[in-house]
Amino acid sequence: MIDRDRFPVDEWKLVERIYSDERMGLTETIFTVANGYLGMRGNSSEGRDAHEHGTFINGFHEVWPIRHAEQAYGFAEVGQTIVNVPDTKIIRLYVDDEPLVLDVAELLTFERELDFRDGVLRRELLWLTPSGKRVRVKSDRLVSFVERHLAIMSFEVTVENADATVVLSSQSLNRQDGEDEFGRTIPGDQGSTGFDPRRAERLAERVLQPVEYWQQGDRSALSFRVTHSHMTLSVVTDHIVETENEVHMRPSIAPDIAKNVYQVRAKAGVPVKLTKVAAYHTSRSVPPRELIDRGQRLLDRVLDPTTGSGASSGIDEQRQLQREWLDAFWERSDVEIGGQPAIQQAVRWNLFMLAQAAARADSSGVPAKGLTGSGYSGHYFWDTEIYVMPFLTYTSPLFARNALKMRERMLPAARKRARQLNEGGALFPWRTISGEEASAYYAAGTAQYHINADVTYAVAKYVRATGDADFLARGAIDMVVETARLWTTLGFWRHTEGSSFHIHGVTGPDEYTTVVNDNLFTNVMARFNLRYAAESVRVVADQFPEAYARMVERVGFDESEIGEWERAAEAMVIPYSKAFTIHPQDAHFLDREVWDLENTPPDKLPLLLHYHPLVIYRFQVLKQADVVLALFLLADEFSDEMKRNDFDYYDPLTTGDSTLSAVVQSIIAAEIGYRDLALEYFDHALFVDLDDLHNNASDGVHVASTGGVWSSLVYGFGGMRDSGGHLTFDPRLPAQWPSLRFRMRWQGSRLLVTLTQQELAIAVQAGGDVPLTVRGEKHVAREGSVLRVPLRGQGPVLEGRPTVEQWAKTRRDDGSLLTASIPTLPDWDSPDGDPLT
Repeated sequence: MIDRDRFPVDEWKLVERIYSDERMGLTETIFTVANGYLGMRGNSSEGRDAHEHGTFINGFHEVWPIRHAEQAYGFAEVGQTIVNVPDTKIIRLYVDDEPLVLDVAELLTFERELDFRDGVLRRELLWLTPSGKRVRVKSDRLVSFVERHLAIMSFEVTVENADATVVLSSQSLNRQDGEDEFGRTIPGDQGSTGFDPRRAERLAERVLQPVEYWQQGDRSALSFRVTHSHMTLSVVTDHIVETENEVHMRPSIAPDIAKNVYQVRAKAGVPVKLTKVAAYHTSRSVPPRELIDRGQRLLDRVLDPTTGSGASSGIDEQRQLQREWLDAFWERSDVEIGGQPAIQQAVRWNLFMLAQAAARADSSGVPAKGLTGSGYSGHYFWDTEIYVMPFLTYTSPLFARNALKMRERMLPAARKRARQLNEGGALFPWRTISGEEASAYYAAGTAQYHINADVTYAVAKYVRATGDADFLARGAIDMVVETARLWTTLGFWRHTEGSSFHIHGVTGPDEYTTVVNDNLFTNVMARFNLRYAAESVRVVADQFPEAYARMVERVGFDESEIGEWERAAEAMVIPYSKAFTIHPQDAHFLDREVWDLENTPPDKLPLLLHYHPLVIYRFQVLKQADVVLALFLLADEFSDEMKRNDFDYYDPLTTGDSTLSAVVQSIIAAEIGYRDLALEYFDHALFVDLDDLHNNASDGVHVASTGGVWSSLVYGFGGMRDSGGHLTFDPRLPAQWPSLRFRMRWQGSRLLVTLTQQELAIAVQAGGDVPLTVRGEKHVAREGSVLRVPLRGQGPVLEGRPTVEQWAKTRRDDGSLLTASIPTLPDWDSPDGDPLT
């Protein structure tokens, strides 16, 4: 689907060789540069036509009152949306007063590239002006991974065949109300026309209130306070001009715009280069003046380093530090696919987007769109814990720890939310920036109580993979305890023919089925949460007695709670249908009619944009793989036969309207033997943004899907599992791939795993020996050597893909074939025999 003439394959770059204003929103997204704190969309430096001019800072947001048509107790009250901050990308070019406007200019050559090795977005073009002058323009843009507040941009102009007057207008611009500095509506910024809940809210009133602003020579400062959230922001910029031409500079400043205009008498063939550095700082409480001071100190440090000869040396040093940072990132994170250059390019783009979303998030979370667009309002979801955290945990544990610390800081708000819903412990918000629940639609929002177990699951993965039990003792244990407490008050006991523990009135990951009883995913994850809480409390008590005593005092813990958690976990109802030999998604899911997906017109997808929720809720149809996700996350709790049966049933019912779905379907398809289908789902996830397969990449990258790409490679095709803290491998390499190589860290050791059709090779590069299991056989990978395990094939092979009709023909109900439209379940029971329907 990708136009390879326009976007050629390069394994270490994303390249564009033909300029076009078609799919502008897509290219702005996929050419974003960011570091987890600061993100700049791939808008042109000239700053004119755009889908969405975007510069975003993680966690910097405005609040607004949610106005429900009918209010009720406990509804979310305050909405939150990320703020589009002042744009420093703008450097406008005029040659003899003729502006460079890309969509009307005659471009003799054009190339843009995002280099994954040094994190720099570069562009070079040759412009033929109406008067016949050939103007070569080179520009680049970098958001630093080393200095998280810093962006560096350069713009070099050479008039090749004549003298000319060249003007460079460098601007820091705060756009208000969807207009540019000329009062024109910004194309694409009104992209929220038409209903789409995935897009950010448009606020009617002014968001950024100017505070202090000034200009001194080449340096300028703007600062603002957000109208209602009262967060503060400063943007300080400075400039360096390098040329042998004569230059005159004219500055100007106003509350919303700072300009440095450089007029150059350019000689033929003599370049002029403008380098612009910008420092962004934000706070929840620090006064703007202090933030400006921080920006000043950062720029002073960068432009006049103690080792070097001045500003240019400082810029060169930052570029070198960026390259070194990314060299280290790829050394611990790269995944290599042999003989597949197009796939290799896309894989590295996805992994690079993960670094840009999470690396310097530091004290903040990982937004669903990273900092590539305003989609989902810049909110944090459970996507981070389930889809992003595995990559961070096994490649960059510090980043994972930081992401979990964000949840720890949200614990007071989560406790308050639980009390609002008449529950004990804590309830983390389904979507948020500040820690308060921001979902106005509780049925598909707050009702997703599984977020609690997802957070604890991520804590458990991190602690087991890193061996960092100290993280638990230092405060994470509070999260584990409080999330477990919620389940004991939310759930209830039923004492008929034995005792069973139920959880009613919740929504699982699948948002096309809401507020149900005994959702399979929620129940198995809650069971995990309860068991891990009991285990963790014992670990902290045994290994960190002083920390345990402090925890007891902080959260009012009673040792009797451990027994309560374990009893509830053992009695947890895990729905299972004897007639269908599958796990129902919830207690009544199988009572519903099956949606006819095969005959649903493509223009009616995604369903959420074309059907009322009450229509969707009446059917067996999934937005994303709900039960299948449980099969992956808690793999040891389901037999091979269960996985096969569940996948065969649910796969044909899954629309894939959510980008969270394909990666999980790929992993389980690979495990149970659908090799071609696993690769098909993987390809979909791999190119979901690069080829805009869901038609909304213009709103930002689907960061959870990029994390899922790594999981599909490592968990799916690499067959890695780590249940219970033990490392195992059961590879499923696609037949079309000669090899797969990935890096990972395990309990302090660095592993290089290489998979071919014939063998699995594991090299321990540092950190000590690693015991592990390969297809049921125990091995020890020794430090400094390579463990080679021969493979007989790549596991079971199943042809085609499951369909509703195919599944129905293999099951009988009361002696007759099940229909594809209305399956019935007269004998559906809970495991203890207590009828629930």
